[in-house]
Amino acid sequence: MTEVANDRPPGGKELTTLGPRPGLPLTEVLALPVLDGAQLIAGAAGRHRAVTRVNVMEVPDVLPYVRAGELLVTTGYAVRDEPDRLAGLVRELHLRGVAALGIKLGRYVDELPAGVRSVADELGFPVVRLADTVGYDELLAGVLTAVLDHQADRLQRSQEVHRALLQVVLQGGGLPEVASALAGILDVSVQVRSTTGAVVAQAGPPNAGAPGGADRAEVPVVAGSADLGTVVATSSGRPLGELDVQALQHAATVCALVLARQQAVAAVDARYRADFLRDVLLNRAGGPERTVPHARGLGWDLDRRLVVVVVEPDPPAAGERVGGERAGAERVGGRAASGRPGVPSRPDIERLAAAWTSAVRTRDPEAAVAGFSTEVVAVLGCPDDDAERRVNDLVAAVRAEVPRPTAGVAFGRPADGVRGLPAAYEQARKALRVGRQVHGPAAVTSFDRLGVHRLLSLVPDPAELRAFERETLRELAADTPEAADLRQTLQVLLDTNLNVAQAARALHFHYNTLRYRITKLERVVGRFTQDPTLRLDLALALRVVQMRGIGR
Repeated sequence: MTEVANDRPPGGKELTTLGPRPGLPLTEVLALPVLDGAQLIAGAAGRHRAVTRVNVMEVPDVLPYVRAGELLVTTGYAVRDEPDRLAGLVRELHLRGVAALGIKLGRYVDELPAGVRSVADELGFPVVRLADTVGYDELLAGVLTAVLDHQADRLQRSQEVHRALLQVVLQGGGLPEVASALAGILDVSVQVRSTTGAVVAQAGPPNAGAPGGADRAEVPVVAGSADLGTVVATSSGRPLGELDVQALQHAATVCALVLARQQAVAAVDARYRADFLRDVLLNRAGGPERTVPHARGLGWDLDRRLVVVVVEPDPPAAGERVGGERAGAERVGGRAASGRPGVPSRPDIERLAAAWTSAVRTRDPEAAVAGFSTEVVAVLGCPDDDAERRVNDLVAAVRAEVPRPTAGVAFGRPADGVRGLPAAYEQARKALRVGRQVHGPAAVTSFDRLGVHRLLSLVPDPAELRAFERETLRELAADTPEAADLRQTLQVLLDTNLNVAQAARALHFHYNTLRYRITKLERVVGRFTQDPTLRLDLALALRVVQMRGIGR
């Protein structure tokens, strides 16, 4: 199989090309009239090497001046006193990519030493015996003319293939049309494959890809640094040569243009859909008489019982590398000091949107799914009110496909048609923020299951909640390590219903240490061990602290 690259990677480093070099095969060079009488006397395995130029060696230190692809000719004058030096020279010429060595025997070197023949055969480096009658001037002119004619024909053929394939794209053709055009030009079987190996387009004679003796060439489809797939040609009737490979390279470039065009169109369509869905969810798209028909034109059914699901990638953990950088230690769980999640990257949103679209489409083809700037939103049908089961099923399917990055998921109460979507969307967003703050990353949260956090999230004035927190907790409301430590002790005491022994075990404290802390806490917040109303207030205040930084 021949593999070639059709682009340059980032940094300008040229990709290695495996396969025939552009040039005239040595077998065709030896058939030129100017080389009549020439014989391949060693290294016959390399007879198909490509010749791109000719050089003459009549000095011992020729190595700095040779180039890859050269036919190097000599009378042997430089090694006349030590013919065995030719063995080392042949090895060095092979390492430098020289195409072949042509030598006139009988003048300065009577015959090719056995050691030279052995090295040439071992390396597959051709050694050609030149006829005594050939002159350097006519040899140079004849070979160079043939090489230039070959390169001109090759260039013309390459331009014709490129124009033909480009014309397909200019006329609106896609990958199937490009594959068909290439198969017709080369008379081979052609496949365009995705990065996963799936065949997305194919054309050409069906017997060309038959197993057994088939020749195959493959080139990657690359756009910038993005790998988009491969173009594969298979032939069972003839070997694939350099012109076939070059045609594949042109096809790969054209396929990259087609895919880039498709991605651009898809991006515009996705943005239009996302903008419309955002307007619906923010109650900016008009009434049902306008939005329902418009949504139906996009393939969405919004005239039914619906549930809104909001998905947001979790911020990176401290120390985790994101885009080549390490999340700062000054961020807690990837959050800024305010507690608000970091902004997700666009690729993360696109991956999540694609995964959710795929999972939702198989279960509800008329559902709406769109990726916004920081979140993915799905509006699903929910005829049986069992939203939690539906959402958990989708979450499991998506996480099996896209395990990283993890994402928080939340959903609101089912809404009856378009009019209820703005409220359902707001509920889902509140549930996402509260669920992430209370339960941590990758939480799946229902607005109806937020408990007291739901009531607190519905308080319209955050300043009022903060004031209640300060008035109830007093010094414990401070943002200091000592206050946080005492709040944790108070929380465990409330969670254990003031069971001192159980709380001491949970906190890994000595019983007397915890008794001392209870006394200290009561000096700050009051006699909570004796006042159930105060305990309720303290429990609510601690929940407010837990919800700090949750935007509304």
